[in-house]
Amino acid sequence: MSTESHRPTSRITDALLPTPSSLPPKAPEPHGPRPTGVASAPLPAEVPSRPAPTPGTAVGAGAATGSRPEAQVPPVETTTRLRPIRDHASAPAPRPPHHPEGPRPAPSPPPHGAPPPPHGAPHPSTGVPRPASAPSGAGQYAYGTYGAYRPSPYPGVPEAPAETTTRLRPVRERRSGRMVAAGACLVLGLGLIGGAVAGAVLAATDAGAPAEPAGYAQARTLWHSVPVDTLFPRTLPGPAAGPGAATRTWTRVVVAADAPCSATVLSPSLLTALRPVGCDRVLRATYTDATATSVITVGLVFTQADPATTRTLSTQAARLGADVPPALSAPGTVAARFGAAQRASWWTRPLADLPVVVTSVSGFADGRPVTRPEPAEKAMTAGSTSAPAQAGLGHEARGVANRVERQVRTAVADATKGEDEK
Repeated sequence: MSTESHRPTSRITDALLPTPSSLPPKAPEPHGPRPTGVASAPLPAEVPSRPAPTPGTAVGAGAATGSRPEAQVPPVETTTRLRPIRDHASAPAPRPPHHPEGPRPAPSPPPHGAPPPPHGAPHPSTGVPRPASAPSGAGQYAYGTYGAYRPSPYPGVPEAPAETTTRLRPVRERRSGRMVAAGACLVLGLGLIGGAVAGAVLAATDAGAPAEPAGYAQARTLWHSVPVDTLFPRTLPGPAAGPGAATRTWTRVVVAADAPCSATVLSPSLLTALRPVGCDRVLRATYTDATATSVITVGLVFTQADPATTRTLSTQAARLGADVPPALSAPGTVAARFGAAQRASWWTRPLADLPVVVTSVSGFADGRPVTRPEPAEKAMTAGSTSAPAQAGLGHEARGVANRVERQVRTAVADATKGEDEK
């Protein structure tokens, strides 16, 4: 037996075999098991192998006539026979050079009597590039006939338009979310800026003016609506008002009639500060201590300031009280010799919630002059050795002013309560 009869052939070789009319009768198939490691069955011994023509060319007389004989394709030429190739392929074959493919001929119909390929069977992939199919003709089978494997083009199937659209949707949603967030931030920022501007405008107008404290309006009229003894009682108790928290008691000596705001009744610094604000009237009275050695003139200045200005003035006590207030003397009393030269210490307090400024000035009742008057805060400093501090005149000035301020607040509360009852 010749060794050539058992040599395996490829699909291309089978496609180039002579037509059945020129072949000898088919030899019976052996009953033994078929080889599984080859791509096709062995050829009969009588048929010599032929060199493989270039792809795309037809061989044989059948190509010229274009007729196909009604011969059965050997069962070995089914797709199933290609499956063992994957097991023996050790490495992928080199890829042939790519040539632009021309129009492919329509696949030839399956030969009569050939078994159909398994339904739904996947086409095996061997990794070996396949040559271009040859045009089919009479007496031969071209590559790409029924059941042949058609590989997908390199480098792969591109994404479908639907997949591309699906992948872009999250991008559009994120952009829209960022735009919505940016718009919300813009609106919020504009709202905050507008609110700040509106607040500043309202603060500068009457609509944004602070609410008037309770009794503010009633305090403006106290200088003529209440008895003099209400504001300046005949006797003022002063517990813990003296040096070392000693108790003091003051007796009223003289009360002056209400007077307009002028340099006669106000210090220069206070008069200058109240002129732009407005000043209504000034009430004054002079008290003496229990020993009649010191005299104190206390004054109530009623202003025309609004609540905001009043609060501002309350923070400027040092500026308003930079100068010593005038003294009120009374002939025939212990305060007869109390004049400008006898002023020793003074106190000035603008109230923050009422349009009233309380002032006081103290001195010696015997007419002793004082060359360097001191504010009450300085005269009350511990260890001070000045004449006003040694005599306690700083405590006297502050004590009388504080008691008169309490009288004013009590009168305002009573006036407010009376109006509420009406």
